[in-house]
Amino acid sequence: MAYAALDFYGIDELYTHEERMVRDTVRELVTSRVMPSIGKHWSAGTFPHELVAVFGEMGLLGPSLTGYGCAGISPTAYGLICQELERGDSGIRSFASVQSSLVMYPIWAFGSEAQKQKYLPEMAAGRAIGCFGLTEPDFGSNPTGMLTTAKKTAGGYVLNGTKRWITNGSVAHVALVWAKLEGKVHGFLVPTKSKGFTARDIHGKWSLRASVTSELIMEDCEVGEDALLPGVAGMRGPLSCLSQARFGICYGAIGAAMACYDEALSYAKDRVQFSKPIAGYQLVQRKLVDMVSEITKAQLLCLRMGRLKESDKLSPAQISLAKRNNVAMARDIARDARDILGANGVTDEYQCGRHMLNLESVYTYEGTHDIHTLVVGQEITGLAAFDS
Repeated sequence: MAYAALDFYGIDELYTHEERMVRDTVRELVTSRVMPSIGKHWSAGTFPHELVAVFGEMGLLGPSLTGYGCAGISPTAYGLICQELERGDSGIRSFASVQSSLVMYPIWAFGSEAQKQKYLPEMAAGRAIGCFGLTEPDFGSNPTGMLTTAKKTAGGYVLNGTKRWITNGSVAHVALVWAKLEGKVHGFLVPTKSKGFTARDIHGKWSLRASVTSELIMEDCEVGEDALLPGVAGMRGPLSCLSQARFGICYGAIGAAMACYDEALSYAKDRVQFSKPIAGYQLVQRKLVDMVSEITKAQLLCLRMGRLKESDKLSPAQISLAKRNNVAMARDIARDARDILGANGVTDEYQCGRHMLNLESVYTYEGTHDIHTLVVGQEITGLAAFDS
């Protein structure tokens, strides 16, 4: 059955014509190019590399940036791209988020003109892939404790350290590695063919299986002076990148929830038990109505968030509230959808189980649910409940 996107409150009319056009184009792409094969990729633990060039051709990489081959669309349109990509799979949206928000954005915002000219057109076209090296084996929620270091040399810099849980790591052409240089955090654009750089994949995942997740190891990794991002120093750099990525995740989670709701509704209307479709029973209707209620609230939250970003009024705490709310919402909906599908919900013939498992990672990465709770808590009380 064809996908029917939920819009219970007629929110469509609040988007611009361009935003609807971008969303509908990506929605069709997901239907025609992602959905037929994503289940097999997820089961096999492989990433659909053939989509990268397609994303580049369609302007889906770095789309809200201006110049250098980027599309220059609105932040809301970018969010809707993430929504539609995650309707297909969280791993597909993760690839685009890392490329666009975690690598292209900091080059665009903090890079030299030479760095922008070198990397951005290639990345926008999908000819070059990037990864973002911040998280370490012992420092996830507390990135300020990172152990990766950079030392100045006569010809550039030498990096030492390990990064873990890095999306795109082993397929990237360039890694944006955050390291401490004389005690201060800086970003370095490290070509992955650099001497002393190794990327190896993390296997055995039962979540985000259609996404490449790696560990980056730098052992006296040598880079030139042109590797340093000159426009930022300190944690403001990586945290501003994370704000960009979390913005997209807030929309993406809605896409996963909408996919699960659509599948559960269709299944419930067709599945007959005790003489009628299970959609006609009170307990199933309650679950479906809860899904509609929570998705609609999340859609409105993201609509406002997008408009705040467009007017340069969006705060990190507001993004934290949306990330916290929307991912938890999507995770609950995926579980309820699986419940409605019964035993069929745990087979790869249906998608809700795949989304349910993927969302466990989304719930954790880019700031855990609990960390975003504390970020909002600090914003409203003025008191930090964690070390700063």
